[in-house]
Amino acid sequence: MRILFAEDKAASARLLLPTLKKAGLSADLARSGRNAIEMLRNYDYGLAVIDLNLPDMDGYQVISSLRLLKISTPIIILSALDQPDAKIRAFSMGADDYLIKPFDPAELVARIQAILRRSSGFAHPVTQVGDLRLDLNSHTVTVHDQPVHLTGKEFSILELLVLRKGVAQTKETFLNHLYGGRDEPDIKIIDVFICKLRKKLQAAGADNLISTVWGRGYILHDPKARKASLPAGQIIPMPAMIEHQQFQAVGD
Repeated sequence: MRILFAEDKAASARLLLPTLKKAGLSADLARSGRNAIEMLRNYDYGLAVIDLNLPDMDGYQVISSLRLLKISTPIIILSALDQPDAKIRAFSMGADDYLIKPFDPAELVARIQAILRRSSGFAHPVTQVGDLRLDLNSHTVTVHDQPVHLTGKEFSILELLVLRKGVAQTKETFLNHLYGGRDEPDIKIIDVFICKLRKKLQAAGADNLISTVWGRGYILHDPKARKASLPAGQIIPMPAMIEHQQFQAVGD
C-alpha cells in the first residue's frame, strides 16, 4: 500500500520509513502543502499523513483544499497541539484522525491500518490502462481478463507507472519506490526489472505500454492517449530483447 507523507523535515519523515516498510507501507514525501495537494490530485494514494505545520500553508488549509477538490483520500493529521479545539477543527474540515507529537511510530502504523481497513484501501483500487487491469488492493494484474504473474518488484514498478500514468519516472524514483533508500543496488537493476516486466506484459498481449524517455527514465501511456502526437525523438518504445542484451538478469 502506498501513502503520502506531507512533512517539510525530511529527516523526521525518513525515521518512520523502516517501520512503515515493515508494515507493508510505502511512502512518497511531499515537502509542502501545495506539493501534497498536487500529488494527491494526480496519484491515487491509499492515505495521506499530513503535518499540521507545513512551510507554505497549515494542515487545515490542505484538508480544506483537498475536500473542495472532491478528493476523498483518508487523512491523518500530525500535530504538537494537544488541544480539543485543534482536533475538533481538523475533524470538522475532513480529517480522519489526529495524532499528537511525539508519538510511537508503531501507533501511527496502527492508526493507518485501522483507517485503511475501514476504507478498504485505495479510493479507486482497480485501474484500467488499455487491456491491462491492475488491482492495488489485491496486488493482481490481468490482461484481456487473464492473470499476469508478476514478482513483488515487478508489481511495485508497474504500480508506480500506473499511479503516475503519463509522467516520466526516473530510475532514482524507482529505486526509492522499491527500496526506500535502504540497501539500494546498482541503478541498472531498474532496466532489468523493466525488461522482465515488458516481456510479461507483451506475452500477455499488452504491447508498448511502457516507453523509454531517454536521459530521464520510463513512462506508461494509456493507448488511447498515445493517439495524440508526441515530440519526435523523446519517447521511444524499447524492444525487450534489445534491452535484455545490455544487462545481466537479476532476480528479486
